[in-house]
Amino acid sequence: MAVTRLIRKTRKNRARSNNRVQNINNFIKQPVVKKVDVEEIKKEFEARTPASKKAASKKEEAPKAEAAATEEKAEKKPAAKKATKKAEEKKDEE
Repeated sequence: MAVTRLIRKTRKNRARSNNRVQNINNFIKQPVVKKVDVEEIKKEFEARTPASKKAASKKEEAPKAEAAATEEKAEKKPAAKKATKKAEEKKDEE
């Protein structure tokens, strides 16, 4: 009896099994994702480095200065608008 081999089918089956094994191995190699508390790590880092404490205090002062500057700008804006309106009126009269 003659035996016919389906060479192409055999190649496909071997490729499928090899791919499946390769995928399983790739998943095994990936590290496990852990939940990390970022805030806790930041606190530990700040405790270790004394320079970061100085930077943190400067950062706290900066928002206060910015708030004061924005308030000053807000106060100046209406006056500037009035001045520009007056200048426009003078130009219209001339």
